[in-house]
Amino acid sequence: MKTKAVLDQLGGEAAFTYLARAKELASRGVKIFNFGIGQPDIPTFNHIIDAAKEALDSRFTGYTETVGIYELREALSTHLNSRYGCDVKPSEIVVTPGAKCALFLSIAAYLREGDEIIVPEPSFPAYPEIAKFLGAKPVYVPLKWLGRECGFKLDIDAIERSISSKTKMIVINNPHNPTGALFSSSEVEQIIEIARKKNVMILSDEIYDHFVYDDAGFKSFLSFPDWRDYIVYVNGFSKTYSMTGWRLGYIVARREVIPKLSVLAVNVYSCATSFVQKAAISALQKSENDIKKMIEIFKKRRDLMCSKLSNINGLEVWASKGAFYVFPNISRILKECRVDVEKFVNHLLMNYGVVVLPGTAFPDKFGKDFLRLSFATDLTTIDEGINKMGECVNNLMSGKDIIS
Repeated sequence: MKTKAVLDQLGGEAAFTYLARAKELASRGVKIFNFGIGQPDIPTFNHIIDAAKEALDSRFTGYTETVGIYELREALSTHLNSRYGCDVKPSEIVVTPGAKCALFLSIAAYLREGDEIIVPEPSFPAYPEIAKFLGAKPVYVPLKWLGRECGFKLDIDAIERSISSKTKMIVINNPHNPTGALFSSSEVEQIIEIARKKNVMILSDEIYDHFVYDDAGFKSFLSFPDWRDYIVYVNGFSKTYSMTGWRLGYIVARREVIPKLSVLAVNVYSCATSFVQKAAISALQKSENDIKKMIEIFKKRRDLMCSKLSNINGLEVWASKGAFYVFPNISRILKECRVDVEKFVNHLLMNYGVVVLPGTAFPDKFGKDFLRLSFATDLTTIDEGINKMGECVNNLMSGKDIIS
């Protein structure tokens, strides 16, 4: 018996591949500097763990409603409405086991075989892979790279030109993985105006919405009065509350869509983990100071990483405004060393113990001249690891090292 042919066409997530290689090297005594995985290193806040323990002690371990317990959906609506001035109701929320599951449900609810979904690239790999699994076609639209001073922007005109009669959805991830871009209020407004004009949905993935630096303004798609007509919104607890392993996300959509998402959800996972939902209520209600401290720490890390990267010969880096990634351009290094980005990344890992991701891990083709580095790690690792990276580049550019 053969599996579905489409499974052979799907790609995975490169971060986990490089993490496995790094662990294997570490087991042989190699010191590893890991800038690959998008996971906060700060432990889950104590009050969240305490709330989970309390739920477990009270034996809150059975099935819950498929859409999530009402108390959590109510807390989510209160949180979103306070933060973005919107009017989300608990009945417009579905709680999921992780934001990736929320992405799957959201895309599956709207895309049929033969439909098209517009994906600005570079992108988080799950968007196009889910679409391909469903028989839909991802249409990639490159971001604009404006150099170290201005960074990355949406190509609004190109997005609009890419819309066809088959287009059903546009994906906008803001703040952006992998570039660290924070799309402006103007860009967000222009995208929703396109959705109104062309009658397409926007999948708004705002998982990094708290990770905003330099007092840059962030505008949520939920802040528009007519969000119900054009937006399916995804967020989760992994990044903001350092709860990656807890696996909890959620969807916000118009009320009429929720029963359909619920039917799909109950056939996939029944419900999100019960005691984690209780812990999430505490996360929403008691984490303001913890989040503020975490963002301050991450900004210092970003500043150090960008400062050190800017001193590496042949590398061009823009100080990201959101998320916890930088996406430096290394085209000059690759050209002078006559290698592609995957070979460079592998050489850096195998010979210097530094884990970064090639820009090509974020489809489609835009990332061939870029690297992604996560600064969700301590200052010492950033200091020593970027020094190692600089040593690698200097050795390559001077001819001391050769990548075969």
